[in-house]
Amino acid sequence: MRSLCLLALMFVFPAAQAAEFAVLRPQQSSLVFVSRQMGVEVDGEFKRFKAVIAVDPAKPENGKARIDIDIASIDVGGTEAYDEVTGKSWFDTASYPVASFVSGKVTRIAPGRYEVAGKMTIRNVTREITAPFTLQQKADVLVIDGVFPLKRLEYGIGSGIWRDTDTVADEVQVRFHLTVAAK
Repeated sequence: MRSLCLLALMFVFPAAQAAEFAVLRPQQSSLVFVSRQMGVEVDGEFKRFKAVIAVDPAKPENGKARIDIDIASIDVGGTEAYDEVTGKSWFDTASYPVASFVSGKVTRIAPGRYEVAGKMTIRNVTREITAPFTLQQKADVLVIDGVFPLKRLEYGIGSGIWRDTDTVADEVQVRFHLTVAAK
């Protein structure tokens, strides 16, 4: 009987270790950014985004992700700033309501540290980006944290007087914190 239990555990344990994490917990996830306006850091956040993620902690290199961001959910700290950044000079949310990231190759850099290459699309402009991230399994969830620089002018974000990088820096730091539960 004991050997039968051990045999059963041998089959169950690998399955538990190879569980795929694919259910985003939006309340425990965030997508924030930091820009610099006249040398001062300005924080912002996208409050609504959807993510289709499939990650097996035993083989994260095989992971896939698609993140769609509701650009109108941007929070930059006030109504006047919101009206400006959702307008035509910046994100033009009426014409381009969604930005997206689609993952490509995932590479292991060190234990628990990875890098994902993929395609970011904003305002119908698609560019290749690379984002380093960490991956931690905590109880029944997988936590993915990363940061990458984005050049806003490459996507046409900030036209007219806002193209001046002395006023608003071209580089924006994008930080993501994704909490994903098992399927």
